[in-house]
Amino acid sequence: MTAAIETIQVEANGLRFAVDRCGSGSLLALCLHGFPESRFSWRYQLPMLAELGFTAWAPDLRGYGDSDRPQGVAAYAMQNLLADVAALIDAARRMGVQGPVTLIGHDWGGAIAWMFVLLRPRPIARFIVMNLPHPLRFAEGLRTLRQLRRSWYLFFFQLPWLPERVLAANQAAAIAGMFRGMAVDKSRFPRAVLEVYCKNALRPGALTAMLNYYRAMFRHSQRSKPALRKFLEVPTLMIWGERDSALGIELTYGTEALVQDFSLHYLPGVSHWVQQEAPEAVNAIMIEWLATHGS
Repeated sequence: MTAAIETIQVEANGLRFAVDRCGSGSLLALCLHGFPESRFSWRYQLPMLAELGFTAWAPDLRGYGDSDRPQGVAAYAMQNLLADVAALIDAARRMGVQGPVTLIGHDWGGAIAWMFVLLRPRPIARFIVMNLPHPLRFAEGLRTLRQLRRSWYLFFFQLPWLPERVLAANQAAAIAGMFRGMAVDKSRFPRAVLEVYCKNALRPGALTAMLNYYRAMFRHSQRSKPALRKFLEVPTLMIWGERDSALGIELTYGTEALVQDFSLHYLPGVSHWVQQEAPEAVNAIMIEWLATHGS
């Protein structure tokens, strides 16, 4: 029988996080979502991880969904996001999950996870990242016209209030459009799924918090720069939907020179929303890789 997902409240780093939890194994899998997603984006992976012996956690990141929303751009600087992850791991330890940690991230969650495994504020045994390149490759990509054209929204999101107004209009139609517009298999994003993300975005203060990740990236990134050239020794699996319209596949090239134990799986015909759009393929890749990279 498939393990059930339950939502718990976790106090960490001075904030309250809503966390979807599945399983009761000794290993911890911590899954970090992207923009404009939520803990709901891991609904296909949590039961699979539970069956493999993990206690799997998927939190709403700060500012998202049912988690707390601190005010101000600086609250969303990378050092605060990394402190959240460390505190969530500590909270899981206090709740009895004592085994090695597998960190899993997609999109913004992948960006946070990359910095976490590079800076190592807590030990991580294994790292799985989906459609988010190594930070050095992303920084290099932003110096090319091709990726700048794909990343135009980064600059639009720097404006005050206007991005919030645009994204909230017509019951957050633009949020729904991000999923449906970018997805290749649009059947994976029926109205019921889109409503989860639209309702989250329309909560008071939510869009400003979500956009503050991008604003802080431009204004508070100096502390993270020394990590970009660190050689990563944590075994790493990258899963990449080839039809990503936001991040070019060329950003994955050369990652093997930056990571000691690196596995890369491309999924043709799959968009940026890889773990939601192709959960069967993603789960199969994860199961095989985890079996060969034991705790």
